[in-house]
Amino acid sequence: MPREPIPTFFVALVVVKLGRRFLVVRENKKGQRWYLPAGHVEPGETIADAAVRETWEEAGIPIELEGVLRIEHDPSRKGSTRLRVIFLARPADDSPPKSRPDRESLEARWVTLSELKNLEVRSPVVRRLFKEVLAGAPVYPLSLLRPKNEPLLP
Repeated sequence: MPREPIPTFFVALVVVKLGRRFLVVRENKKGQRWYLPAGHVEPGETIADAAVRETWEEAGIPIELEGVLRIEHDPSRKGSTRLRVIFLARPADDSPPKSRPDRESLEARWVTLSELKNLEVRSPVVRRLFKEVLAGAPVYPLSLLRPKNEPLLP
């Protein structure tokens, strides 16, 4: 007897680093706290494309992905599961972060790890990721995320 498929949500989370500063976004939901650019993958979109799109929509910053910090699978959600890829990125140019609220976010800004203490963040994962990146956490190549049936060797 075949099992029912488990609904799976794919999420991109982006740590954008500029020197010793990081990009944070003030959400217009979830208590209007600060978080990282993040969001669900849309139909027909790669998870890397979702990372770039979400950062642009929420922070107004074009980015270049540098690599993957972590791939997380969370099967503990009732009736569904989540697969989240945490990317490391840098700004693609000198565009300032968004300062006008819209439906995506209220604002975005660059902060240091010490300045983050003054902000109400949605999750302690923000501080932890910033500390780990500054401490030299491994960054895995974007080639970990490949299209279906692409050869392993070039």
